[in-house]
Parts: sequence; structure tokens; C-alpha cells
Amino acid sequence: MTNVIDESGILAISTRLQRLSDQLRKDGLQIYKSNGIDFEPKWFPVIYTLHLKPVLSVVEIAVEIGYSHPSTISLLKELEKQKLIRSKKDKADERKRLIQLTEKGKALVNDMQPVWQKMVIALTDLTNTKNNLMKAIEEVEQQMKSFGFLDRALQL
Repeated sequence: MTNVIDESGILAISTRLQRLSDQLRKDGLQIYKSNGIDFEPKWFPVIYTLHLKPVLSVVEIAVEIGYSHPSTISLLKELEKQKLIRSKKDKADERKRLIQLTEKGKALVNDMQPVWQKMVIALTDLTNTKNNLMKAIEEVEQQMKSFGFLDRALQL
């Protein structure tokens, strides 16, 4: 059964992407829970980034995950409260905070890696359609970088 949003086509692309994102996060939370892992999917970008790049400044994390500085700080506060990350002052520049995983954070990543492997398989299967979603997202992101939605609309 379709609804108004489904029928509105391209005009509702943001709503449809948000709906898809919400469902993926909800399912991701259930996958973590079913594997005995207490983890919020919204924490993933920071945890995964620090897993691959063990010490980063707040600004570097924001750039890596593509979030605004305030959104990144909000996530970092949550993760610090959970004792998954810690920060220390940069010896070279005391205004800069360097962020890294705690031992608890590293142990969590270790526990999550087999779950991530399952998620990759399930998500690859889910998105492996005629119009592969990941490829389409990459193409649209490239288009947005070169000449975005706002620019295109203002040009009309």
C-alpha cells in the first residue's frame, strides 16, 4: 500500500531517505542487542573512525564523519559519558582536545567486529539491486559536491 509520501516522488526524497535511515538504525540496534551488545547505531561513525584512526582531534573527527562541529561534540559527550572514549589535551596545542577509545571502547569494537561482518553481508544483499543504492548514494554525493541542490534550485 502506498501513501502520499511514496506517491510524491522526488519531492519527498529527503523524507524517504530519512525513513530508510530510521529503519536501518532501528534494525541495527536490534542486531546489536541480539548479539548481546549494548550499542547505539548513532555512535558508529565516531567509534569506527577512532578504531581506524586511534587519536584524532574533535575537528578531525567531524571532518572524517562529515558531521557539523556541534553534532560531533554532542556525540563525543555521549560516548565519554559511556566511558567508550577519553580526551586529553594536545601537548603541542593546549586548546586542542585529542580523542581516543578507552579500553572499554576497544573491547566493544572487538566484540562488534563479527557483528559488523554479518551486517556487511546482510546490507550488501539488501542493497544489491538493479540500481545499487550505495553506488547511487556515491553518485549523488559527488553531484552535491560539485553543484548542490541549493545551487541547482537557485539557478532555475
